[in-house]
Amino acid sequence: MSKNTRSVYITTRDYLKSKEEFQLLYDSDKQMLITSPQPDQDTIGSYYEDQSYISHNDNKKGIIPFVYYQVKKRAIQKKTRLIKRRLGRTGTLLDVGTGTGDFILSAKEQGWDVRGIEPNHKAREKAKNKDLSVYKSLEDLRYENFDVITLWHVLEHVPELDSTIKKIESLLNPGGVLIIAVPNFRSFDAKYYKGFWAAYDVPRHLWHFSRESMSQLFSKELQLTSILPMLFDSFYVSLLSEKYKGNRLPIPKSFLVGLWSNILAWRTKEYSSLVYCFKKQI
Repeated sequence: MSKNTRSVYITTRDYLKSKEEFQLLYDSDKQMLITSPQPDQDTIGSYYEDQSYISHNDNKKGIIPFVYYQVKKRAIQKKTRLIKRRLGRTGTLLDVGTGTGDFILSAKEQGWDVRGIEPNHKAREKAKNKDLSVYKSLEDLRYENFDVITLWHVLEHVPELDSTIKKIESLLNPGGVLIIAVPNFRSFDAKYYKGFWAAYDVPRHLWHFSRESMSQLFSKELQLTSILPMLFDSFYVSLLSEKYKGNRLPIPKSFLVGLWSNILAWRTKEYSSLVYCFKKQI
């Protein structure tokens, strides 16, 4: 058995809110990065309390929120097609980290029996106002099971990674599908922007995954069936990264970086964000 070692991979900062610096430590066994220091449960919520944290509000004013919602609208259509294609039918769906609920609202309209998990009170109430069943934590659903469970850019946020994964696996029906989307710190845009890479998003992102780490975090009950790219993420993340670098005209440069990242990833498969599709053994 190899001896686990952690070394400083890069130093970055919270560009969204606090401007504090954080180190990302490389875990050589799991081949992932770990944010250090990590806020405790009493303070982590304060890092989300900002109007510019888009996934917790429905604000569409400004260039970045406008771009985000245009991409989000198209992404929701692709997500609902993906879950039905993977399961082969509609069924019960749990979305962990559902935000204001737009994804499960779309799925509900297409015949899915949906539930959501959202720890943030304000976002959760906005989702409930859309007539959606949204709960604070996985513990609220420990007696239910689901045909599909999704985490769209959520796994990197959960404070207790191993125990959360076990809970999610226990909620999934045999033959069910687990779909997880996360940023990829080995993409070209991550390497290009270094500490300015917006998808590090410390300290809200506690963990930073690679293809290798995602293939070993789950039990043998779950089979990794495919890995899919999220092509638009490289453009949006590059747009934010240019903003963090102080570029007042971020669109042209971010488009070029995002495009080049996708072109290189066509060969390396190291896209800015990746979707991992698992199936639970029957």
